[in-house]
This record gives sequence, C-alpha cells and structure tokens, in this order.
Amino acid sequence: MTNIKILHIDSNHPLLLEQLESAGFQNDTDFSSTKEEVGAKIHNYHGIVIRSRFKIDKTFLDKATNLQFIARVGAGLESIDCDYAQQKGVHLIAAPEGNRNAVGEHALGMLLSIMNKLNRADRLVREGKWIREGNRGFELEGKTVGLIGYGNMGKSFAKKLRGFDVEVIFHDLIAGIGDENGRQVSLSELQHKADVLSLHVPWTPETDKMVNASFINAFAKPFWFINTSRGNNVVTADLVESLKSEKILGAGLDVLEYEKLSFENLFIDTEKPEPFEYLLQAENVILTPHIAGWTVESHTKLAQTIVDKITQKYE
Repeated sequence: MTNIKILHIDSNHPLLLEQLESAGFQNDTDFSSTKEEVGAKIHNYHGIVIRSRFKIDKTFLDKATNLQFIARVGAGLESIDCDYAQQKGVHLIAAPEGNRNAVGEHALGMLLSIMNKLNRADRLVREGKWIREGNRGFELEGKTVGLIGYGNMGKSFAKKLRGFDVEVIFHDLIAGIGDENGRQVSLSELQHKADVLSLHVPWTPETDKMVNASFINAFAKPFWFINTSRGNNVVTADLVESLKSEKILGAGLDVLEYEKLSFENLFIDTEKPEPFEYLLQAENVILTPHIAGWTVESHTKLAQTIVDKITQKYE
C-alpha cells in the first residue's frame, strides 16, 4: 500500500491514522488550510478523508486528478457532489453503521424527554417551583410511532422501541424493507395513524424542506416530532407555527436549518431569526447541537468503519 497516499482534512479518532499507517497507507493531515489551498495539492493524493469542513464540488474534483476514493467519517454524503465524483470513477465511502446506535438512542431519549416534559420539570424544580400537575406527561404505550426513512438510523430507532408497547410504522422510497421492528406503509397511512413522527432521511432535493405546513397539516392527529436527520429537511417557520397551534405537541431537534454545511457552527452570528428565537424559549422543545451520532463510542466506531472500508477496497 506504500503507493496509496491519503489526505485527512478533519481530525478524527487516532485509530484511523494509526491503523491505516499500519496497513501501509501513506497519510498526511491538513486541518487548517483553506479549500483553495487543499485543492492546489489534492492531485498528489489517491484518497481523501473528511467530515464536513468544506464541500467537495466539481471544481475541487477536477483538480483531484489522481483521486480514487473519498471517505466521509459520518453517515451522509451531502457535502460531496456524488454524481460527478462517480462519473470520474471516484469511490465514495460513508459510515452510517458507525453511529446508527447512537442516533437511535438519542432519538429515544429526546422522545421520552418531550413527552414527559423533563426539561421543563427540571428547570422549575431548580427554580424552587414544585409543580406536579403542570408537568403531567404522556406515556408511549399504545401510541403509533411513524418514521420517515428506514435505513441504518431508522432501523436503529425502531429496534430501541421494541421495549415499548407501541406500533412502529415507517415510510421509505425503497419497497419491501419492513422487518420485525417496523411495518412499511404509505405516507398517507403514516400521516393518518402517527402519534409521533421521527425523521431518518438524508438531505436530498427530494427531502429538502419536506416537513412544511402542508406536510404537517396532513397528519390526522397532533403529534410529537423528532429530527435527528438534517435541519434543511424542515421549514422551521412552519414547525414553529405548528407548535403554537399545538398541531405539533413537542419537538426534539438535534439539527437546525441554520447550521453551516460543516455542522460545526450555526449560520447565526448576531441577530437570530424569529423562528429560532421561539424555539429557544419554547418549553416543549429540546435542542441539541447535532450530537445524536456524536458519542464516545461512535467516535471509535465511525473511524473503525472507515478504516475497514478503505482497507477492503485495496484487498
């Protein structure tokens, strides 16, 4: 493997570099150069390992004349022009297996928290207010949990729900993927039956702004909403209006449409959009900074998955 050179442009678990070096790959790191600076030298490399520091677009790929693979240490590939990369014969690697358990557990934690008003109750007790009736929660038992997307993340969440007396249904564009943990249904059936909606889809042209006013209003019942997928799949202003009208009973949001592509920061520097201000104040909303798949364990598993897939490519 001494002739395969890999550039790592984001920091990851040390095992990734250690194991690739042990396998004979040549590894360079550059965590600070601009996209243009990296682009000026990318022709020297056969592989690139990224998280989401910048977009791998046509201009960048045209400079990567010797590139054989792009490996993203994460689940999605939306920061890469996948079609153009594949046209150029570049192999694409992702690692949804590495953080699917973490995402499933995080989604379950958010759901239980918003249904039982745990964040509100905790805050009030800390303020010296012992309010029981105002913090009466809801049980999952007997509810119907609807998932949009039944890949690695959706299946992980469905598996976690097996310990509860709930019906799990899901809608996915790929037919015939139901299993013992979830029953595949049409979107209209899901919208008719669901008490809970959880998103587990990538950000694509088809899912962009998917959860909007008309989508929400098509649900027959008020519902709890969980999003651990991508912020741009939701129109935040429409979500807020639905929270105000109680069409959505509560929301657990690990992702926001205001995030930068790198997921490391929000777009917001000073003045916050009005819908975001509402989310910050809402007692029936839980916000986390894109950490559903960001556990101690997934940090290791993501890196190991990437190592395994790169080495398998060159076996």
